Amino acid sequence: MCAHYQAVTDLPTLRHHFGVDTSSAEARADVWPAYSSVFIRRHPHADVGDEAVPERELSVGRFGMIPHWSKDEKISRHTYNARSETVMDKPSFRDAWRRSRHCIIPVSGFYEPDWRSGRAKSTRIESADGAPMGVAGLWSTWRAPNGEQIESFTMLTISADSHALMRQFHKPEDEKRMIVILPPERYDDWLRAKPEQSLGILQPYPADKLCVAAE
Repeated sequence: MCAHYQAVTDLPTLRHHFGVDTSSAEARADVWPAYSSVFIRRHPHADVGDEAVPERELSVGRFGMIPHWSKDEKISRHTYNARSETVMDKPSFRDAWRRSRHCIIPVSGFYEPDWRSGRAKSTRIESADGAPMGVAGLWSTWRAPNGEQIESFTMLTISADSHALMRQFHKPEDEKRMIVILPPERYDDWLRAKPEQSLGILQPYPADKLCVAAE
């Protein structure tokens, strides 16, 4: 599970690695549940056949899904991760899943607790080659009681029981989970995928392509 990450805030990197227009983006670098930062989704008019319309767009939203039926935004403190095994059934996520509201969260590093010493040590995990990472997620739009529209997103997770690196984190007795990091060549596959195609894309990222950051 991931409750803390570093967003990609470098505008040229967002533009060149993720292929999005960053002219109006303001990304928060240090992100925790209920904080706002950037996410990438398919442009709503990407299928109109106009070459001037980009395939992807950058948006700003709350880290933690706020489903359309929520009475307030406090739920985002608990909905920042969605289990791939149950995402299609859980009330907080199923509408976004069924509507294929897929997104990519641009990440430079994320943090997990290392308990091997007997005490939790927050540990930064990043790409072994230093490249940014795109995490698979879902997004939603919520209308606040005052009429304001707030967008939000969640990261998808899978089992890490057999992952050489990610199984080392969290308490020994806890279930091992990891966020879904997408290979760049699969970004558009994820953004375009229908619900029946989506689970097949949610695969473990190779352990040798990740590393623990030097202290």
